[in-house]
Amino acid sequence: MIEIKELTKIFGPEPGRALALLDAGYDKERLLKETGHAVGVHDVSLTIRRGEIFVIMGLSGSGKSTLLRCVNRLIEPTRGQVWLDGAEVTAMDRPALRELRRRRVGMVFQRFALLPHRTVLDNVAFGLEIRGMSRSERRERAREALALVGLAGWEDYLPDQLSGGMQQRVGLARALATDPDVLLMDEPFSALDPLIRRELQEELLRLQRAVHKTILFVTHDLDEALHLGDRIAIMRDGRVIQVGTPEEVLAHPADDYVRAFVQDVDRSRVFKAAHVMTDAEPVLYEGGGPRVALRAMRQAGRSSVFVVDHDNVLKGLVTADDAVAAVQRGDVGLDHILIHDYETTGPEALLADLIPVAARTRYPIAVVDERHRLLGVVARVSLLAALAGEPAAARTGSAGGGRGARAAL
Repeated sequence: MIEIKELTKIFGPEPGRALALLDAGYDKERLLKETGHAVGVHDVSLTIRRGEIFVIMGLSGSGKSTLLRCVNRLIEPTRGQVWLDGAEVTAMDRPALRELRRRRVGMVFQRFALLPHRTVLDNVAFGLEIRGMSRSERRERAREALALVGLAGWEDYLPDQLSGGMQQRVGLARALATDPDVLLMDEPFSALDPLIRRELQEELLRLQRAVHKTILFVTHDLDEALHLGDRIAIMRDGRVIQVGTPEEVLAHPADDYVRAFVQDVDRSRVFKAAHVMTDAEPVLYEGGGPRVALRAMRQAGRSSVFVVDHDNVLKGLVTADDAVAAVQRGDVGLDHILIHDYETTGPEALLADLIPVAARTRYPIAVVDERHRLLGVVARVSLLAALAGEPAAARTGSAGGGRGARAAL
């Protein structure tokens, strides 16, 4: 959807001269000291996929907001290219650029930037008014956008009659009303208190499931980045240090800077069952008997085994004690010893939600898909390893189903 190629932005009166010194090996500090020019972004190349939330994060001064504003040329790059759906944004003339901003790229700012003398409805409709849409049509579109962000009924209020969180929802509705392909969000929640901020993060995720926009989201908050991002770019001194999914950044930090950045993160709210589950082997097919179950458990060194049908749908669990008792009674089937009182979860469940489940169950947690097919198991040791910084996904291999029900990583 968006391709950024070798993008550099230098602030100062002679950016060409400063760029030559940067290419000659000057670092950011030396360039600023000797020439007075500041490096905002340095040689950044990124590809943002259609429909993903791509988070750009870093500390203050890292270049994240500069990079974001180069995408729609609110800041003009010194060198490099930005492409949107095959069209080069950096080559557009002013009329084409205005059209891009009006129709294809929306923006939500940290400060709400609402017009104080206009009602909520007219604030949301403002971009459509600039576009030239009729009053009735733009107000109807604005009402739809307000309903989407949960503000139906607030159309006739003025911005100063709303809380900060509600004002930010108005800003989001204003961006959504124009139905852009891309949303640029520059630290939109950072001015809000933590509770409202978390609510709006959840609201954004809910909206994304409904509207499927391509979103570039800037933040300095790592927890926010990990919670929202499909992928994350971590910046330092104008450069991108690492790009990856939240799990990749936590499990495999690119350098000591990223490692220090992520060391205090609550991993239980980032890693999911799919990242820590291990092989479900051995599994037992329906129709097997207690002797077969005991043999499988003995070979694997386990005290229980899950039972599946030939489509790998989970049917129950058998323990070693029950299997021994069944053999002593002369049972040939599993019907009388099949246990159904065990815990299951989906692959997207957060570890924070699985910790209390693991504490109350005697057995591994079965990870199943929407058809109740067995994907893998989560044991207490896997949870502990993940929380200590070593998720099973970083150590184990193949994916699949059927006999063995390998973990889908």
